[in-house]
Amino acid sequence: MAAILGIGGIFFKSQDPAQLADWYRRVFDLAFADWGGIAFPITPAAAQPGACQVFSAFPAATTYFAPSEKPFMINLMVDDLDGVLARAAHAGVEPVWRDDADPNGRFAHVIDPEGTKIELWEPKATA
Repeated sequence: MAAILGIGGIFFKSQDPAQLADWYRRVFDLAFADWGGIAFPITPAAAQPGACQVFSAFPAATTYFAPSEKPFMINLMVDDLDGVLARAAHAGVEPVWRDDADPNGRFAHVIDPEGTKIELWEPKATA
């Protein structure tokens, strides 16, 4: 059967890819490969209760991506929001927003050095 299996990647332009990769390494402990990106294995995400991949268009007038002026944001699934935010704080990065009561899980937003909003999401186990 010809079917879409999920999101195969997020690709975007950067003013300085090496500097941006260094920021993601320092703030989130992400290890970029020599080819310039990260391949996240599917198994750890699939084992997280409530995890899924989301593909969603927002209305053009949304303010949800603010304070970023970019027409997109990146959502990174995490297994421990408090731990990821503690690592980010150690690197001098604080959330611009946080929600621990959303029915879909816990969320926090940070802004990367190029102004992209990064949504950190700890999924909530589904019934």
